[in-house]
Amino acid sequence: MSTTTDVLAEAVTVPAVHQVAHPSTLSCWGDAEDESVLVCRHVRDISHDTKSFTFATKGDGHLFHFEPGQFVTLRLTVDGVERMRSYTVSSPPTRPYLLTITVKRQPGGVVSEWLHAHVREGSELVVHAPLGGFTTVRHPADKYLFLAAGSGITPMMSMARTLVDLGSTADVVLVNSVRSPADVIFRDELRAMDAIGTHLRVETLASTVPEGQRWRGHRGRLDAQRLADLVPDLCEREVFVCGPEPYMRMVREALLAAGHDPARRHEETYTFEELPRAEFGDGVADALVPYEPTDAHGQPLAGGADEPAAEEGATPTYVVQLTRSGRSIECGADETVLQAAFRAGLTPPSSCSEGVCGTCKATLLEGEVDMQHNGGIRPREVRMGKVLLCSSKPLGNLSIEA
Repeated sequence: MSTTTDVLAEAVTVPAVHQVAHPSTLSCWGDAEDESVLVCRHVRDISHDTKSFTFATKGDGHLFHFEPGQFVTLRLTVDGVERMRSYTVSSPPTRPYLLTITVKRQPGGVVSEWLHAHVREGSELVVHAPLGGFTTVRHPADKYLFLAAGSGITPMMSMARTLVDLGSTADVVLVNSVRSPADVIFRDELRAMDAIGTHLRVETLASTVPEGQRWRGHRGRLDAQRLADLVPDLCEREVFVCGPEPYMRMVREALLAAGHDPARRHEETYTFEELPRAEFGDGVADALVPYEPTDAHGQPLAGGADEPAAEEGATPTYVVQLTRSGRSIECGADETVLQAAFRAGLTPPSSCSEGVCGTCKATLLEGEVDMQHNGGIRPREVRMGKVLLCSSKPLGNLSIEA
């Protein structure tokens, strides 16, 4: 009969890497490289539609250095098309030899279905270094409230595992919302953490429970009243929220109604999806012209270097040269380069559209931009001339390697 401690150990145990080097002899992955190849060491079923993929660096020459709650971005080729997707690291940084992402298979989700079907022990993937500010490291507190729905549990697990590993005395309440008992990700480990932890309490709500099925958790959906009942001291807690937008909207309203300080609420999007072109209207290709710079009326600019003149009172429009695709598009001073590219019928790599994931990173060759991002790019990358297309508005004509 397995004990609670056995369950916790089993939840994170993977086949050992031979001749593990002492940490003092290893450098940290992600400190110098923007991306590198990782090797899958283990694949584990977590629920009926969720798998955990555990990776090591190629050659096992590095430790993983990241903050709990951060994410990595995978660059994959699926059916001949390059795709980039961001997934939260579910393992804790306190176990630095391996890195794990936990992926729920989304019906019709090209990348999640591909990962479930094709990634095995020994598979190699190109992975971008960790990013993100959704982490307890940057918001230390004596009391935490983790609110998760569905796959939103993954960053919470990284943070919870870290606090447990470090023997933290922080008071943590984790409220996990799922569709049904079968949809609980990390079910056994959550039970074990709740059973042995004097500082961690786990509350799980299932919106539907099949008739006759035993269920020790709560029934129904989370709402303002139930949240207040479960966590009466929520206003004293640093709150982390991750889930689909309707869930996050409900939580925002509930916390505000309870008087919780919004400055102590931290949110992460449930999943990073590709930005739909329809979001920018039906005028696809209207601004698509040859590489030669054009003015606001689609006419070539004399000399190709001057900025198009804006009518008095009108928003300035600039020319953005995309050197890799050999195209030139117009971009208003009040829109991002990514928005202009989508409106022009182009499909540069993108995912979150909020300056978080770093998928749309490109090199600015000429010109200046106003870039207001949310942690999706490192200071050293900015110094190297990198920009995020989703967060950059032109201050003049631009030339971008994209």
